[in-house]
Amino acid sequence: MAIDAYGNYSATGITPEKEVVKVYDENPKGILGKDDFLTLMLVQMQHQDPTEPMDAEKILSQTSELAGLEAATNTNKALEELTASLANSQDFSAQFSTIGAIGKMADTGSDGIVLDETGSAGFEVYFPTDVKHGTIEVADGNGNVVRNIDLEENDSGTFRFDWDGLSDAGSRVEPGIYHVNSSYIDSTDTARTTRLGAYPISSVRFENGEAQARLGSSYVPFSSIVEVYEAQ
Repeated sequence: MAIDAYGNYSATGITPEKEVVKVYDENPKGILGKDDFLTLMLVQMQHQDPTEPMDAEKILSQTSELAGLEAATNTNKALEELTASLANSQDFSAQFSTIGAIGKMADTGSDGIVLDETGSAGFEVYFPTDVKHGTIEVADGNGNVVRNIDLEENDSGTFRFDWDGLSDAGSRVEPGIYHVNSSYIDSTDTARTTRLGAYPISSVRFENGEAQARLGSSYVPFSSIVEVYEAQ
């Protein structure tokens, strides 16, 4: 857009009002940034009355406001980036702090297994000491023991058991949730108990940004663990 020495507009047909409308057309939400304010100020200066130009104080005032707006914008942007960086750093630290749980005991808060229509279920039980002899008890939801599984002499550790879904009487039990506990005598002739759901954390891995603990032969998210404590 051109203007001659007398303040007359060229034949472009663009007026100051159209220039301002153009700014708002390109910004329909009406959110003005520093570039928009600069455009408006330049339009104002381009179309000022040559006989009564803007005074220097007014120009300096608008320039100062523009500088303040830019500084505020840059500050807000820097704060947003800092907040995001701190959040990522905290998440990163929280994730890697789980490594300190290796070697400790984890409790999932559940001793239940699901017996489905196939009529069998596999499960793992951790024995903190060597086993001399003992029994694994499988009980229904009412606490009634439906199956006793004899334990053979074995070292400490996590062992897998496969239940065929039969009761001690040899009849097939109904599908559902059953609870697994064990009472045993260890190699020092001390009576011990253990149950399904409590295992040592042997390792930690990260999958899709989520920390997972290895309990027995499986990895579970830390959100599934209700307690972590020192092994006895």
